[in-house]
Amino acid sequence: MAKFLIVEARFYDHLNDLLIEGAKAALDEAGHKYDVVTVPGALEIPGAIALAAESGRYDGFVAIGVVIRGETYHFEVVSNESARGLMALSMDAIAIGNGILTVENEAQALTRAKPTEKDKGGEAAKAAIAMLALRERFGM
Repeated sequence: MAKFLIVEARFYDHLNDLLIEGAKAALDEAGHKYDVVTVPGALEIPGAIALAAESGRYDGFVAIGVVIRGETYHFEVVSNESARGLMALSMDAIAIGNGILTVENEAQALTRAKPTEKDKGGEAAKAAIAMLALRERFGM
């Protein structure tokens, strides 16, 4: 049994609730423990994971958030840089599942967030579990 940290950028409450529901269900099903921490936005998720990883209290991480395209370039910055930050951490052998939705509109987000539809929160948790298993397979 491993311990995971779900790091959520809570901006769209109803969408985050669905993503977290899926992530928790996947971790519960696999028999793992977890905590949840909230950060201001998607750009803060990689930093929070880096801090938590340094603590040594968690075996893996699930990033949860929703970024919906607006009228400015901000969407690209947040989408690209949050993904880049998570990728950089994964290159340091940190087991992470990326459940940050980057979508055009709320309807797309809702379809992806619902555990009864695309269940991207659950998929992110399963990805983190898989990466942890791979890390352990390599003796890390």
